[in-house]
Amino acid sequence: MNGFKKFLMQGNVLDLAVAVVIGAAFNSIVQSFVADILTPLISAFGGLPDFSSLKVTVGRSHFMYGNFLNAVISFLMIAAVVYFLVVKPYTHFKDRAAAKVEATTRDCPECLSEIPKAASRCAFCSAEVVPA
Repeated sequence: MNGFKKFLMQGNVLDLAVAVVIGAAFNSIVQSFVADILTPLISAFGGLPDFSSLKVTVGRSHFMYGNFLNAVISFLMIAAVVYFLVVKPYTHFKDRAAAKVEATTRDCPECLSEIPKAASRCAFCSAEVVPA
């Protein structure tokens, strides 16, 4: 029982649980955005917002390709919303944060080893270098 408690209290298990809960909540927001804002916007400019009535009948079989089109369009809209409202801003923020971190090392001009910026001699090849 003690090992099970230790397993549950590990950071990655708790992080995963929080991610699942937040993901489920975020899913409802994205679904609502697609269904209540983007789909009516598409129907305002393009006509039919719902293709579920489209089908092909061969013999007694009905191929409801309209439902498939709805699923594909919904997936593409959800993927676009997640990309432009989550992934792209996060990547931009992460890149800006990384750019603020100033480099503390440089390459030795003789042996191309990484040395501190303030070094006057390379620790690897002992060549004299001008401090930056």
